[in-house]
Amino acid sequence: MKFIIFFLVFSTFCFSQKISFIYETKYKLNSENPDDVNSENMILDLKNNISIFRDSVEKKADSLKLNNGREIFKMGVENKFYVKKNLAQKRIEKVITYLERDYLLPIEEILNWKITSEQKMIGKYKSQKAETNYGGRNWIAWFTTELPFSDGPYIFNGLPGLIVSIQDSNNEYLFNLIEVKKGGNIFDARTKTIKIDWKKYETLAKSYFNDPFNINSKGWKTATFTDPNGKTVDISVKNKEIQNDILQENNPIELNHKINYK
Repeated sequence: MKFIIFFLVFSTFCFSQKISFIYETKYKLNSENPDDVNSENMILDLKNNISIFRDSVEKKADSLKLNNGREIFKMGVENKFYVKKNLAQKRIEKVITYLERDYLLPIEEILNWKITSEQKMIGKYKSQKAETNYGGRNWIAWFTTELPFSDGPYIFNGLPGLIVSIQDSNNEYLFNLIEVKKGGNIFDARTKTIKIDWKKYETLAKSYFNDPFNINSKGWKTATFTDPNGKTVDISVKNKEIQNDILQENNPIELNHKINYK
């Protein structure tokens, strides 16, 4: 009984504090090229059952936006990992920033976890194995009750402890917890959003593919840019480079929403 009371007090104390979990994230941009791997650290900020998952660039952009500084925008729609969660209300939403507008994409796919008896140490945490399906991929997760938070990287949540590691069965996406930071304030700079669904998401993605610099809507018939060598090049050349990159890096985390670009 004392243990249960202690756990409840400890859990309540933890959820009332702001904690940041840093995940090393690796993903293959092209499933057919094992060497084409992107790696970056992403941050899960959590307080009072509210969390935001984003990379360090997105977090810096949010901070600048809140302080009326110069905003930073990533071009494109693909490979966005910005996710908001309300764990108490079981609400998960992906944020897509495109042409200086924030779009809110609700994640309605249910995570049906299968918890196994298999356990092992991951870093300093005693962890237990669980499996689920999401986005057309099979996922293997390891969670620990030593960090009593029912959350994890990206959209993943709902286990009896924090997810310290998760990867898909094809080894194309991997999230590993590397650091825990306590203190600070969680902040949300993307509150004015336009709600979309996956069909609208595809429309935005194809719009970017066809016109990366949004020239058509500006009424420009032609435009140029200056390359790193100071050479002036027609924008159509740069458009072609971006389109080729999108076609070569079309390995989204949600495979069931992979876009057939034409």
